[in-house]
Amino acid sequence: MLRFGFDIGGTNIAAGVLDEQNRLIAKDSLKFPRGQGTPEVIETCARLYRSILDVSGIGDERIAGVGVAVPGSVDTRTGTVIDAHNLGFHHTPLEALLKDRLQKPVRLINDADAAALAELRIGALNGTRTAVLITIGTGIGGGLILNGELFVGGRGNGTEPGHMILRNGGLLCTCGVNGCAEVYCSATRLERDGAPLGILGTRALIDAARNGDPAAKRVFDAFIDDLGSYLASIVNLLDPERIAIGGGVCGAGDFLLDPLRENVGRKCFFETCPEIVTATAGNDAGIIGAALSAC
Repeated sequence: MLRFGFDIGGTNIAAGVLDEQNRLIAKDSLKFPRGQGTPEVIETCARLYRSILDVSGIGDERIAGVGVAVPGSVDTRTGTVIDAHNLGFHHTPLEALLKDRLQKPVRLINDADAAALAELRIGALNGTRTAVLITIGTGIGGGLILNGELFVGGRGNGTEPGHMILRNGGLLCTCGVNGCAEVYCSATRLERDGAPLGILGTRALIDAARNGDPAAKRVFDAFIDDLGSYLASIVNLLDPERIAIGGGVCGAGDFLLDPLRENVGRKCFFETCPEIVTATAGNDAGIIGAALSAC
């Protein structure tokens, strides 16, 4: 039997079908119907579901279950999106709504948890018992693997690694709290600190640092130092086997990873530190993880 996954974002709804070997065999996307209300989101998902099955020639009867990944806080016990501000979901019973529309078992999951599940099953965290995925983009996301399974929080609220407090009394985060790791370890930080130098965008800042621009290199080194402190704190708490770094910033490759490994190594309490590697599930991680979470 096959499994279907939705990755609902504020710009697009992506979806696809996973086969018995956890391979993505069909996928497509539609624009998220911003401002049109939850019923239209459900209808857009239904159209995308039907279109993918029709184009790929997969019969509805072959789909055993559906997973749906969303950004924001979710209650996996009730299948409710507590808050997903970019989607306009607030205490939305998304699992039940999609189940009723698609007539399939549906499982709700946070999008970062979905990505971590994809990395565990088919990606950079495969074979680990204790591991962490950190995604570095506009914000910081991630997921935690404990005892070989995705950990969704002791009370089912998920995990929010981007909102660990890195600097007491620090800069204001979009969540309303000062000093979150997201403020200091995201691509937004590189953009913010590069702008006064006339360097616009994360990629441009990293390229300038790589090419020897001294001011850009100071910004990048400060970013590495904060990110290293953040990851070392995670290591000292959890002693994971491996940390996978995902998101656009990891495109810097060894220019990011080599100094980051050295920085974390200096701050790690333990004699040996975990591996720090690049995530490998890619842009389809949300779809794959959502489908993997399906019944």
